Amino acid sequence: MNKISIVVPCYNEEASIPIFYKVIEETLKSMKIDYELIFIDDGSKDKTLEILKNIKDKHVKYISFSRNFGKEAAIMAGLKASTGDYVTIIDADLQEPPSLLPVMYKLIIDDGYDCVATKNSDKKGYSFFRKTFTLAFYKIIAKLSHTEMVLGANDYRLMTRQVVDAILEMKEYNRYSKGIFSFVGFKTKWIEFEIQERASGTTKWSFWKLFSYAIEGIVSFSTVPLTFSIFIGFFLCVIAFILLILIII
Repeated sequence: MNKISIVVPCYNEEASIPIFYKVIEETLKSMKIDYELIFIDDGSKDKTLEILKNIKDKHVKYISFSRNFGKEAAIMAGLKASTGDYVTIIDADLQEPPSLLPVMYKLIIDDGYDCVATKNSDKKGYSFFRKTFTLAFYKIIAKLSHTEMVLGANDYRLMTRQVVDAILEMKEYNRYSKGIFSFVGFKTKWIEFEIQERASGTTKWSFWKLFSYAIEGIVSFSTVPLTFSIFIGFFLCVIAFILLILIII
């Protein structure tokens, strides 16, 4: 029987995890497939870890970070720990509907895709400010990067083991998963979905976290910032040399 690994990054999700666990368990059982749930506690300050420890289920594993390293590190740890023939990444807040998993699995099995990824182009459920910022980021990185960046791409996707192994081969220190997913290639099917209401709590992504993440994405997948900085450095050196000559004269 095929096995699917569900990688779930968690940061302060004590209220969401019990609801998510119930929903995802029902979804996976309906698929009639062997599975494992891998929760990554990303240095949560609430009772997330305690709740994970109390889930008595042979299908459930958890990884606990010593501090908050960020979602990218959590995704990487989950992918490394996964043992399934197929691997998906999904948040615990249920904004990404687990009900899409059977559809994604069927597309891979029946249509021969290596990856089925999700996108939310219109960003429903986002505030006007976040929606504007996100759309602007995708337009900028699409123009600056040689790697194809799909507008509204999410981390939520189902991948074959071959795709996951290729991603793990990428040894970048500062990782930008959406870019890496595109960079490794493979036959990918995109499906759209609407962002759902959070199961509980509020988003952990502040403006500055989003801004920092956007900068990391642009720097990781474009040589334009490096080229620009070299040009500025050369220009300033020329100015300094001219001023030096003037001072000597």
